[in-house]
Amino acid sequence: MTLPTQTRQYRRSPLRLLVVPAITLPCLGYFITHAESGRYGTEAGIQLRVELGAKQATLNSLLKQRSGIEKRVQLLSDGTLERDMIDERARRTLNTANADEIVILFEPRE
Repeated sequence: MTLPTQTRQYRRSPLRLLVVPAITLPCLGYFITHAESGRYGTEAGIQLRVELGAKQATLNSLLKQRSGIEKRVQLLSDGTLERDMIDERARRTLNTANADEIVILFEPRE
């Protein structure tokens, strides 16, 4: 005896069409939010560019100071010492001046 084969038919629910969008839209919203305001987002990029500009200005200032110091060191150490540089160093170190000189005092730079 054989059993009769039954075929069950299910109605397709209209909600099944909403499953993929219901999963995709929150994920898309999450990534868009973090692309805007995350650690490496567009807002952080603007702040990093501002900070880079400030650091670049500091670097340029330090490079200018360094070139001035290198120039002074070169005048002191190239074998032929500059007389004015030696005189200036000696006066500054010994804190002396000639009688016919005018001394202008500045506040020390830091």
